[in-house]
Order: sequence, then C-alpha cells, then structure tokens
Amino acid sequence: MNIVAGCDVGSLTSKAVIMKNGRIIGSHIIKSKPRPKDSADAALKGALDAAGVSREDIKYCIGTGYGREKIEFVDEVVSEIKCHGRGARWMLPTAETVIDIGGQDCKTMKLDKDGNVGRFSANDKCASGTGRFLEVMAKVLNVGIDELGKLSAKAKDPITLASTCTVWAQADVIKYINSGVPIEDIGAGINTAMAGRVAILVNAVKPEGDIFMTGGVAKNIGVVSTLEKMIGKRIKKVRKADPQIAGAIGAALLSMEKINGNGRVKK
Repeated sequence: MNIVAGCDVGSLTSKAVIMKNGRIIGSHIIKSKPRPKDSADAALKGALDAAGVSREDIKYCIGTGYGREKIEFVDEVVSEIKCHGRGARWMLPTAETVIDIGGQDCKTMKLDKDGNVGRFSANDKCASGTGRFLEVMAKVLNVGIDELGKLSAKAKDPITLASTCTVWAQADVIKYINSGVPIEDIGAGINTAMAGRVAILVNAVKPEGDIFMTGGVAKNIGVVSTLEKMIGKRIKKVRKADPQIAGAIGAALLSMEKINGNGRVKK
C-alpha cells in the first residue's frame, strides 16, 4: 500500500494527514503543545488512529510548519509556503491565488499552472494579521475562537478599533466591554480589523483567477466575508477537506511524489 503522511506543526495548532493513492484516509487537528515534538507525535497518532493504520505502514512523511525542524519521525521537511500552495491546488484545482493565515503569520501566494508558488507576500511578525490576534480577542470576549466569526452576522453597529496592534486593540476591546457595547458589535469590529490587515497583503500580489483561503481563519465567516468586500473578489469555498489541514495535505502530496508505484523512495 502506498500510504504517506504529512505533518504540519504550527504555533497554535498541529495537523497530520494520512493519504493513500491521493485520497485522505485519516486526519487530525490538535492544539499545539509547548514542545513541537510532542505536538507532532500527538497529531500523527490521531491521524493514524483515524486511518486505521500504523507508523510502519507509512512509506514517506514530510513535515512542515514553524516546528518542522523538531519533528523526529519525518523523512524530510518542506516550507509551509510550498505545502500550502500544493494543498490548496489539490482542494481547489483552479486556485491561482492562495491566502494562508496561520497562528503567527499571514501569507498570500500566486500559483503557476503546476501549483508551484511564484510571487508571494508575508506580514511581519506582528500578530495583528494572524490567528493569534483572533485567539487573544476571543479570550477577552470570553467566546470560543469558532464563535467569533459568527458575531459579525448579528452586529448592528460594529465598532472600529483605533489600532490593529494586538496590545492596543485588546485595550480597546476591554474598554468597549466595560462601556456596555454589545459583544456582537465588538466581534464584528475585531473581524473587520483582521480582514483589513490581510487585505493589504492580498492586494500586494495583485490577486488573479480563483482565490482560495487556507488555515483555521478560513472558517471565520466574519473575516472572510469582510475580506471579500475589501478586495472586491470572491473567495472560493470547497468542502473537499478542512482548509485548516491544507498544509498537512500539501506535505502528504509531496510525500506521495517521493515514492513510485512500488512504494520505494525515488532516488
């Protein structure tokens, strides 16, 4: 059996995907642990259990994400930019522009006809355009990160954050809470601030063709809908797989390319 794996260790979540003949047979997402090695082990175990296979069945495994160098069981490591580009093209074959919002950074990529990344732009290490920004704000609002996006649809008078800096925005949010502003209006303002930061990166690469979004923030309907308005383009949505595991999917696909029909690693 030509079974391969991809493991994406991020700063907030870690993901693993098991594929057989180009099809996902198991995947798992966990909240990242303090040690990347432990995150990778736990994510892979969950994916193996879901697939009903063992580590010995894996012919090749590629690691990616910020913690990729600490993963002990992978055969090689690849940048998250390449993996997300490849995973996005698998999920949406017509994708030409990819927006990836991770826990500690945000990237916009242009893909060529073969799914390779050409031009791309990335934010600095400021948390304002990342999943970390939303995580911090969700905690201040005392809502789950998955609930934050839904608040935008219920807002009647969204707030405007004076700064997108996470520290100052957090202070603003606390001020609005203490002033009795409805949580829906605060949440909508947070999502809009996030979308504004991402829109700058998207416009920097001059998006063309079908646009696809990867990472956990792709599931935040408030950010996505607002971002669409800001860039004047629709972001394609597919249900082939969870967009949060796109990096791990790309790693698994690259692993598949490393083996031939006999399950031996190509030299």
